[in-house]
Amino acid sequence: MEVKKDILWRVYLAFIGIVCLSLLILGRATYIQQAEGDLWRGRSDSLHQKFVSLPAERGTIYSEDGSMLSTSLPYFDIYIDFGADGLRENKGRRFKEFVSPLSFELANYFKDHTAAFYKKQLEAGYQKKDRYFPLKKNLGFADYKAIRSFPLIRLGRNKSGFIAEVKNRRLNPFGLLANRTIGLSRENAQNVGLERTYDPLLKGDSGSKLVRFIAGGVAVPVQGYQVDPENGKDIITTLDVNIQDITENALLRMMIDNECETGTAIVMEVATGKVKAIANLGKRAPGQYWEDLNYAIRASEPGSTFKLATMLAVLEDKFVGLNDMVNLEGGRWPINRRTVFDSETHGLYDVTVQKAFEHSSNVGMAKLAVKYYSSNPTPFLEHLRKLHFAEHTGLGLVGETDPIIKNPKSKTWSATTLPWMAFGYEVLISPLQTLMLYNAVANNGKMMKPYLVEAIERNGLVVEERKPEVVEEAICSERTLKLLKICLEGVMTEGTGKALQSPLFNMAGKTGTALVANGKHGYADRIYQSSFAGYFPAEKPKYSCIVVIRNKPFAKKFYGAAVAGPVFKEIADKLYAIHVDRPFSAMNLVINPDSANYSYAGETANMKYVLNTMHIKFIDSSQSNGYGGLHNYQYKGVMSGKSADVNAVPDVNGMGLKDALYLLETMNMYVKANGKGKIISQYPTAGSSIPANKMVTLELE
Repeated sequence: MEVKKDILWRVYLAFIGIVCLSLLILGRATYIQQAEGDLWRGRSDSLHQKFVSLPAERGTIYSEDGSMLSTSLPYFDIYIDFGADGLRENKGRRFKEFVSPLSFELANYFKDHTAAFYKKQLEAGYQKKDRYFPLKKNLGFADYKAIRSFPLIRLGRNKSGFIAEVKNRRLNPFGLLANRTIGLSRENAQNVGLERTYDPLLKGDSGSKLVRFIAGGVAVPVQGYQVDPENGKDIITTLDVNIQDITENALLRMMIDNECETGTAIVMEVATGKVKAIANLGKRAPGQYWEDLNYAIRASEPGSTFKLATMLAVLEDKFVGLNDMVNLEGGRWPINRRTVFDSETHGLYDVTVQKAFEHSSNVGMAKLAVKYYSSNPTPFLEHLRKLHFAEHTGLGLVGETDPIIKNPKSKTWSATTLPWMAFGYEVLISPLQTLMLYNAVANNGKMMKPYLVEAIERNGLVVEERKPEVVEEAICSERTLKLLKICLEGVMTEGTGKALQSPLFNMAGKTGTALVANGKHGYADRIYQSSFAGYFPAEKPKYSCIVVIRNKPFAKKFYGAAVAGPVFKEIADKLYAIHVDRPFSAMNLVINPDSANYSYAGETANMKYVLNTMHIKFIDSSQSNGYGGLHNYQYKGVMSGKSADVNAVPDVNGMGLKDALYLLETMNMYVKANGKGKIISQYPTAGSSIPANKMVTLELE
């Protein structure tokens, strides 16, 4: 028994010891976790160091005049480290002192919650010792600047625990304007346009820094281990914001009006090849359009605008002249078990080659191609290659599709390929390629490479500059070029573009209407592609332009002159009014003797400029370039000077308010004006001493 008791006593003692040891370990673990948790977690985190990336600031894309087309704007996420020493010292005295005024300012500025709500949230974060309390996210720079002036936060990071994380967001300030061409830098999708093509230059080189993680996962930079990022370069484009706006609005109006499917319009500077505008619109919903694809560089059957290339070939090879005759067969010509149709029923038969072109006859162009090139298509195809139809334009945008120019070795070459090529079928070229041809004709035969990027800059300094580049010194002889210009101008005066001609200036161009296939439906849906290509002013071209629009099935209006032509005309009219240098012509201006009494006043130099420009004769008695008046005397204008006494009130009668304000305020006088129009009276009167209060009252009518 004694032995048994002794054994049991030992067992109980061992059990009690194990229980005590377990309780001791459990208690120690609890103490470490609860009382010393932050200390040991901080020490653990301090052992973790790594390099983190410092993103570079993405470069900006500018228009030629310096307007920002695509840029990065900073946005800020605001956090508070409630474990900061500045907030915890003196039992949180600083936090308790500022939490109420901070809550009030937040509620008053953002107006999204009450001050009581903000105070409750801040106090909850403080009690939890939240090292990364989210206060506000996605703040713009103005909001970020304002919040930095709030109570507590303005004391700085060490005392307030204020943490601001900066991130950049890409945006196009002009919205839809040239959206597809410019592109948009996106995180979760593939970039397009210039953003994609020049991404390596725009994004710059990321930097790095070594950080040590402290308690709560907060990263603290390690001094001396940082490589600063190199910001991206800026891209200066050839685009003109005003021309782009004119082009897009003209295209959009027609597409909404005619319920079109897709459309593109390009404006190019004739002498340089600079692309000044490039608009691309695709239908999203009835009446809604977006720049979804860059149709300007996507190859399609060009239709009748291609006929200029056919005319160039037969004229350059001297097979025909403009006055040679061709039989249009009334607009219908059977060939090799197929039939060539003219798009309009005209009933014409024997006409000149020039008239066949002006009336956009498919039959006429097909007959010329078959007659002179059917036995040997090579010369015809060589002309097309010289026009660079078989290669990319080199514009510098990713996504340009491959053109297709068939030859006798092509699998799909047939007996009808050549005649159909002559009027723009069985070939695939982009609208930009077509425009290069028309621009070359406008540029006296010199074909320019189209380009969108003019310069690349870093910190305002040019690191690379693009110059106009000639891809073909002469697309044809001077003789042929002269004949082509006659044909293009004839389209606008005698042919399919006659209704589009402007009474103010001459245009040259060509209409186009092409029936296009609709997938498996083929040509049954009667979908037409309307186009117009040309340049203006015809005598001294400054801009070339092409408009290509794909219409809806069975559209009532589909001819090139009715759909694409008006878009071209609107663009040309507005650009001529704004951008084209032209001398004032007084040939149609008849000025009858004016017996009416009149009186005007203003700066004499400006009045003289207006009168001389308008070719209006006047007698100059001003003998100065200061301010003066203009009045009628024996049917002639007489200009006289006004007193320039700096100690007297000047005579401003007859002036507009703008001139009067400038004159009086430069003499440190104050002006009170009543009414609209010209000044008919003033107080004090002209020549009076300047009043003590320097106030002049003007009556306008």
